Amino acid sequence: MARGRRDSIKALGLMGLVLALGITFAGAAFAPARAAEQVTVFAAASLKNALDAVNTEWEKETGRKTTASYAASSALAKQIEQGAPADIFISADLAWMDYLAERKLVKGDTRSNLLGNRIVLVSGQPDAEAVEIGPGLDLAHLLGDGRLAMGAVDSVPAGKYGKAALEKLGLWASVAPKVAGAESVRAALLLVSRGEAPYGIVYRTDAAADPGVKVVGTFPEDSHPPIVYPIAITAESSNADAAAYLDFVKSPRAAALFEAQGFTVLE
Repeated sequence: MARGRRDSIKALGLMGLVLALGITFAGAAFAPARAAEQVTVFAAASLKNALDAVNTEWEKETGRKTTASYAASSALAKQIEQGAPADIFISADLAWMDYLAERKLVKGDTRSNLLGNRIVLVSGQPDAEAVEIGPGLDLAHLLGDGRLAMGAVDSVPAGKYGKAALEKLGLWASVAPKVAGAESVRAALLLVSRGEAPYGIVYRTDAAADPGVKVVGTFPEDSHPPIVYPIAITAESSNADAAAYLDFVKSPRAAALFEAQGFTVLE
């Protein structure tokens, strides 16, 4: 009789353990969903300083995370075309956003024009004199035996804007043999900052971000197409935070951070 009672107690104990495990498993089934993925942003290299500041504010305000990949807009657009997992694309020109839109790789209803910028002539020489940029500028003479650093003129937006301006001003033919094309505008900026090129054409915002260069002239706005930075959510993004991030980037709080870096806010 005593033995039977002990067996019953054991059986009840085993059942209790099974029930306990069952409750644990059931609890796991109803555990909170995994936190949303971080928002992945592909952005033109010239945006780095400003967008880093915006992302810091976004993370501070929401507790959500972002990761940003900076490069030439052309390179980023091609990566998205090849399936790179980006949620947001910010181009330094309309052409590369159009490139993705034509291939239905961005969500058209999320696209807008976010920022504007200017292109400037910079030098790494502290005593470089200011010049008036116009048809009368002898830029080839100014360069001497040196090179003119700028983004690759066939793909990098800053390079395309720069070439357009030089053509409009009648200066391109004389300086074309002296151009040092770089993979991005930040790479061109670095060539000047390091003294590897005496002059370069970069965005005004890039010049402000590097104390190693000084602006010696600003290109007339009518010498090149308007510099516009469009933004959109990629077609493949399923990140629930992407829309909220997009709204934040277009908010007055973000606008102040962009303006602090020299951008013009278009919305």
